[in-house]
Amino acid sequence: MAWRGEAIDRRGFLKAAGIAFTAALSPRALMALERADAVYASGFRAPDGSFGIATVSERGEIIDRVALPARAHGMAFSGATGHVVAFARRPGTFAMVFDPAGRTEPIIVTSPEGRHFYGHGHFSPDGRLLYASENDFDGNRGMIGIYDARDEFRRIGEFDAHGIGTHDMTVSDDGKLLVIANGGIETHPDFGRTKLNLDRMEPSLVLIDAKTGALIQRHGLPASLRQLSTRHLDIDGKGRIWFACQWEGARNALPPLAGWFSKGEDIALLSLPEETTARLGNYVGAIAVNRREGLVGLTSPIGGAAVTLDAKTGVVLKEEAVRNAAGVAPAARGMAVSSYDGQFNETRSQVAWDQHITLLK
Repeated sequence: MAWRGEAIDRRGFLKAAGIAFTAALSPRALMALERADAVYASGFRAPDGSFGIATVSERGEIIDRVALPARAHGMAFSGATGHVVAFARRPGTFAMVFDPAGRTEPIIVTSPEGRHFYGHGHFSPDGRLLYASENDFDGNRGMIGIYDARDEFRRIGEFDAHGIGTHDMTVSDDGKLLVIANGGIETHPDFGRTKLNLDRMEPSLVLIDAKTGALIQRHGLPASLRQLSTRHLDIDGKGRIWFACQWEGARNALPPLAGWFSKGEDIALLSLPEETTARLGNYVGAIAVNRREGLVGLTSPIGGAAVTLDAKTGVVLKEEAVRNAAGVAPAARGMAVSSYDGQFNETRSQVAWDQHITLLK
């Protein structure tokens, strides 16, 4: 895995892309790339209703686009190989692998019968394996699909995620652990995106062995927080796992919306100020760690907010009003934030950015 939180610079991206890629860019896109300090990928919806993935500078200037057959959700990036994978939004059955430098043709990966993607995945540190969160919908259990990146991303196995509603997942820096956020919500493609068990949710956070799939650690939430869906993850520079949640209970409640844990330790739920929790609208849509600066970013489209925390203490450092806030990712300074309204940091474009941003690093 590439070191998280350090952006690929302009020279690095240009070197990786090569002459053919840069020659194909429009003058405006080439200028955006040449002055970029960092390069990201994000899903979008175009004004004509079509979907795609864009490479975008930290200023929010679109460098290049790749068309998608339908809406994407999260992405995985391999610093070892340069591959990016865009996963379909639940209950989608496709993932598209592409090279943002345009050196290889895109590959469409289809989930097996009886499975659909949950929108997230992660590469092994060496880029040889892709792990994807999936739903065994008839068995009502979350799974982690395993795909061989050296063989056209052929599916070669799966691990039990030890929970339901498996959403985000990541991999430890040494590649030994898979970290899984089981949102606890039962769904089935026959019912679209309907949540079928809000009165009996089972959210959990899980560590499994990346080689064997053996369960190492599983954290449930207390009964009073059973409607707190554990959804998204990132890992800080000390190996501490940060998670973000979405509340499915009473609207007037103010539950904890984020926390952390490490291997061998219990989870710690973050006690944010009541006004911050209220501003987030009981819903954190994305979380990201800036390792270099020791920051954690949270965004909420429901509350229209972006919040920055100190990764050492969990103390709130900054709160911003961002209408329809979507993705968050580490930036050269602070956090990069996008919105469903087309805002990406200081630039507004005609596309509607989707829920997540991935730093190409």
